[in-house]
Amino acid sequence: MICNSPTFVRRATLGLLLTAAPCLVLAERPMNVDDAGTLDLGGAKVEFGWSKDDHTKGLEAAVGYGPIENVEIELSGGWAKDDDASPEQTFKGLGFAVKWVPLQQETGLSAGLKFEYGREKASDDADLDETATGKGVIGLVQWGLASGQRLHLNLSREWVRVDGDTEAENGWGVGTAYPLSDSLYLIGEVFGSQHSAPDRAIGVRYEIQEGLKVSGELGRGNDRSFANLGIAWEF
Repeated sequence: MICNSPTFVRRATLGLLLTAAPCLVLAERPMNVDDAGTLDLGGAKVEFGWSKDDHTKGLEAAVGYGPIENVEIELSGGWAKDDDASPEQTFKGLGFAVKWVPLQQETGLSAGLKFEYGREKASDDADLDETATGKGVIGLVQWGLASGQRLHLNLSREWVRVDGDTEAENGWGVGTAYPLSDSLYLIGEVFGSQHSAPDRAIGVRYEIQEGLKVSGELGRGNDRSFANLGIAWEF
């Protein structure tokens, strides 16, 4: 596959940004659909992960902090490479987000908003050197059941700018975290945007000890497969 044309590069970079690739802050691993919850006041988290989307593989890291009640700030960075492109393309990104969830309950309705900003650079060994910036707002709704199961709904609007051109996209997602035991959760989600078919994924999240979690997910959609593995520590 030849990927040197500016039109192709713009579509590829926009696609990565709009599907929350390295530069945009992600939901709690392994999910793409975010929950309506924040860290406790003064709480912090550190996350590391590996991801694969078709032929693009990458590494990500993120940190988060709860500066005030019901507010969480997040900073993330990532690196990815598409080894199917000719020449190979690399992507480097940074992202920042603020999540505000004024209504939070263990059972019943929780709701809030998330604001995010990301910047990603695409390059290769030839003449590709392109930077994209993205910003978005996500509506977060969650319903908690007495069994411990949580149902998530996201509705988003994102804007991506590449070489002076801006593209806007509406997004959506629904997902659930179902407890198989006190420490093991089964994850299922469906998400997409107005200009693409839905992506579907299933995974697990396991809490090794209080605050320390490992996770993994496999998904399929839009004629490609994707996956991620990660570890997170909340303290």
